[in-house]
Amino acid sequence: MSTPSLRPGLAFDPTPLTDPVDQAQVRAHHEHLKTTRPRTSGGVFLSIVLVAIALFALIPLGMLFSDLAHLPSGAIVVASVLVVIAAVATLITVRVRRRVRRDREIRYRLDRFAEANAMTYLDRIANPDLPGMIFSVGGDRFATDVLRSTTSPVVEYGHHQYLVRTGKNSTLFRWGYIAIELGTELPHIVLDAVANNSALGTNLPASFPDYQRLSLEGDFDRYFELYCPKGYERDALYLFSPDIMARFIDRAALFDVEIVDNTLFLYTGPGISTTNPEQWAWLFDTVNALRLKADQWTRWRDERLEQPAAAIPSPSSPSAPPVRPQGVAVDGRRLRRGPNKVTLWATVIVGALAVLGVIIEIF
Repeated sequence: MSTPSLRPGLAFDPTPLTDPVDQAQVRAHHEHLKTTRPRTSGGVFLSIVLVAIALFALIPLGMLFSDLAHLPSGAIVVASVLVVIAAVATLITVRVRRRVRRDREIRYRLDRFAEANAMTYLDRIANPDLPGMIFSVGGDRFATDVLRSTTSPVVEYGHHQYLVRTGKNSTLFRWGYIAIELGTELPHIVLDAVANNSALGTNLPASFPDYQRLSLEGDFDRYFELYCPKGYERDALYLFSPDIMARFIDRAALFDVEIVDNTLFLYTGPGISTTNPEQWAWLFDTVNALRLKADQWTRWRDERLEQPAAAIPSPSSPSAPPVRPQGVAVDGRRLRRGPNKVTLWATVIVGALAVLGVIIEIF
């Protein structure tokens, strides 16, 4: 993700991201976070598993050393092997400790950065209650390094991950996201960024039938594939006027975009909550630019929710015009999902290979 250089006169305070830190304060911050996390049995279970693995590993190691000891100069060979094992264990331990210290320092810096810029910081949220598509798939879902503005409209920056299990295999998916609160509920619309798709299709965890695909004018289709609920094509054209399309191309072409309920989501790879001031400058500029245009959307009303107004007792005005309340009718609240194209292609390829194997076996 490319970012512009940091400009003077920033509208936020980046100093907590780069100033020297007191390691004692970092450790105290880590201990404070530990007290705020819910207690789980995961750490105890992991410790038991590691101890069991170590105990089982001692058996073949003991047999190996016994065999080596009977060789000529066996004592030297055994000592050499022990030195190598100790060196590898020490190297792994040092790297793990460095990684742990670095992660703790990052969390400390992000917490101080949030405090200095009218935001709150949460290091971990289990099963975040957000309506975006990436928050409702897989298992073991949690968000990390979440920074949330304290003023309205609320903007949230963070990372999210989940596990998808297929048989005995599990795949970990990690995302970076920005959630921007909108002034009104809107139809469910997805902008699937063309730049991060593969030859097999979308990188998103959900796929949508082509009958919900809407082609827009200009170069917009070169950057995004837009999906909207059937019957809401005219509403999507109203929401994505030429000036708003240009703003999304300029500012959000690297993101997948989802509008659901009253939230605008931007999805990308992990790397949203960082200690890089230039990255935050770019993210804040992007969010502000999109919010300025998204404010126009508060005027949108779903004509399917029209309600007759109470009659006005006046000869000159026998009836009042219908009232259009805020909100979205049932048909527009969620897109209909289809089979994931990547999974579909994988199934086709596996099936083709199976058929090919049968043909080879026959002939």
